[in-house]
Order: sequence, then structure tokens, then C-alpha cells
Amino acid sequence: MLDQDNYLKQLADHQALFSKLDQFSNEVHALAQLCVESLHNGGKIIFLGNGGSAADSQHLAAEFVVRFRRERQALPSIALTTDTSILTACANDYSYDHVFARQIEALCKDNDVVIGLSTSGQSPNVNMAIEAANRIGAATVAFTGKDGGKIKDISKYAFIMPSNETARIQEAHMFIGHWLCDAVDCAFAEGS
Repeated sequence: MLDQDNYLKQLADHQALFSKLDQFSNEVHALAQLCVESLHNGGKIIFLGNGGSAADSQHLAAEFVVRFRRERQALPSIALTTDTSILTACANDYSYDHVFARQIEALCKDNDVVIGLSTSGQSPNVNMAIEAANRIGAATVAFTGKDGGKIKDISKYAFIMPSNETARIQEAHMFIGHWLCDAVDCAFAEGS
């Protein structure tokens, strides 16, 4: 039997979390400015994460390369979750913990912005990638939740969604990600 109350509870949980996202207003604006400066200086936006966060990484990178809502030039962005040959070779030859850090070592420059999505902040492969990006000198950003996990301490910027539920955290990550795409679109829109 389907439980309609469950739907209403999850909707209420979603709305309660979103009512708290205004606390990130200044920081999200600063992140948008950081991304715009990186892109103006020849940098790129790099996304990474596991599972649903891998899909979200690909989604956000696509919004930068193609467009979000406005006509503008293509912007350099990549999700480190898409090349199965690299992912499987690295997992086989080293370990799964290294699948993103190895790509950061190969592809990341000091003028890039690296955004790691981890709802717990405890994903070893995401954290190792953030640490590798820090060594290169890139700007590192965590989209996380719960208590922020390890990633909050190793990223230069951390957005910790005030929730313990993975689905709600990911919904909030995508809201912030979409707002970021919109802000960057505005900065690069034709006629701007």
C-alpha cells in the first residue's frame, strides 16, 4: 500500500531545508564570482562525485559547456565521472580511492575551480581529489551535508546543507548548482 503521508512528509522536509538556504546567499554569490574570474582567466570548472552526485556533476558541467538559460559562449567545464576507461584503469591499477585525484593531477591547473559533491563529506576518492587540487593551487569547493565530514576541513569553501537525508542534501546541491549556472550565464550572456 502506498503511503500518501510519506510524500507529504518528504515534501515538508524539502521545504524546511530550502527555507534555510538563504544562509548561503553571500557565499554562493562569492562562489559565482570565483567561477567567473576563473573562466575569464582561462580556467575551467571541474565537478566530481559518486552515485547521484556523479550524475549531478555531469548535469552541472553540461550546463556550463552548453548553456543554462541564456545564449552565451561555451564555457570550459568537465565532470571527472564520465570516462569509463580512466575510471576503471585507475581503479584496477591503483584503487577506486584514486579515480578522481589521478584526473586532477592530469587535468587541473591553478586557475581552475574544483567542486566536489559528497553528501557525507567522507568519500575518500572525492577528498583525495580535493587534496590534489589544493596541492596544484586550484580553488576547492565542497558541496556536502550532515556534519560536513572531512571535506569541510580540506576544501577552501564548504557548503554544508543542514540535513542528514541524502536526497534532501542532493536537492539542495542542485538548487545551488543551478543558481550558480544562472549567475555565470548572466556574466557571459551575449550583449553583457
